[in-house]
Amino acid sequence: MEAVVKKWGNSLGIRIPNLIVRDLSLKDGSFVDIKDTGNEIIIKPKRKNKLTDMLNGINDKNLHEEVETAGPLGNEIW
Repeated sequence: MEAVVKKWGNSLGIRIPNLIVRDLSLKDGSFVDIKDTGNEIIIKPKRKNKLTDMLNGINDKNLHEEVETAGPLGNEIW
């Protein structure tokens, strides 16, 4: 699919065709990751991390021990 690069303020911009917007569930304000590989520009939607995905990523190699930060500061009962 072809697009035209246009001046947008002091930068350049590319319009994303509506077909791609719908396929990738993009909307105004969506974040994307832009990568320059030297001869290509790769634009990928940036998704928020879901808690379940982050929890599934925990394993023995990245699990740390409990960290004690301080004792009670008020009327807490421990």
